[in-house]
Amino acid sequence: MSVLKSRLAAYACLALSMSLVGSYVALSKPLALVFPVFLLGWLRFGIGGIAMLRWLRKPASEPRLSTQTRVLVFLESFLGNFLFTICMLFGVSLTTAVSAGVIMSSIPAAVALMSRVVLKEAISPRVWGAIACGALGIGLLSWAEADASVVDGDMLRQTADPAMAWLGNLLIFGAVMCEAAYAVIGKKLTAVMGPKRISAVINLWGFVLMTPFGVYAALRFDFAAVPAQMWLLLLFYALAASVWTVWLWMTGLKSVPASRAGVFTVMLPVTAALVGVVFLGESLGPVQILAFALALGGLLLATLPAKAEPAR
Repeated sequence: MSVLKSRLAAYACLALSMSLVGSYVALSKPLALVFPVFLLGWLRFGIGGIAMLRWLRKPASEPRLSTQTRVLVFLESFLGNFLFTICMLFGVSLTTAVSAGVIMSSIPAAVALMSRVVLKEAISPRVWGAIACGALGIGLLSWAEADASVVDGDMLRQTADPAMAWLGNLLIFGAVMCEAAYAVIGKKLTAVMGPKRISAVINLWGFVLMTPFGVYAALRFDFAAVPAQMWLLLLFYALAASVWTVWLWMTGLKSVPASRAGVFTVMLPVTAALVGVVFLGESLGPVQILAFALALGGLLLATLPAKAEPAR
């Protein structure tokens, strides 16, 4: 029973982590319309760093990090924080948040394939079935968007230049690959570092990498023109992106194979679409409901224990 409780707790952490990512992917759209992308990323890492100062200290139980582990920590931050943030923020500024969510439906398959190649994890037919359910469900969302009606002026539908939407979509796909690498590298790191320490260190690297671009953007930006509600949204974005989601993901990843954990990334586009419906004026019809049911059914398929499933 204790093994089952531990597994369910890990699943809950993974699901909540990706749900938070989905919410800030959607809500970062209005932020990207107010703040320059590099400034937004720099402020995110700065706020997150302040919140995690106490997590930076190396615990006595943590072994000395090898050169390979240090390289992996840097890559985790460079790909999963720095490049993901740039691709995602520039992407949503050029395309719609719901389109971004649809493209991100390919994350579970990307994680599964990368974990098979890099970690040599065996991927069961049930996990592949769960990935197929998620992809089909989010694909239905894409099809439904052609006929969806939204409130005029909805920020989810605004783009800087409609002719550049293709570039935004390409950047979002780049974010997908970064997220897949983040999941696979994170699995290796959880074997030698705790979730809090990983969260703090990779955020610090993200801040260092973003600082030159962020400072340059800050010197040319009028902070007084930013509405108060945008500062509150920025605070949520920074804490969700740098602190809560990373800690939850690494906590769940410690006891779940990366390929199975990747199935939970389907919560990202589902939550992004739901945020659009609840907060940003999108409509919800039967096709969207069916899409959500398929995606969540895929999660059940991947996570319900098989008869002879060994504990990990």
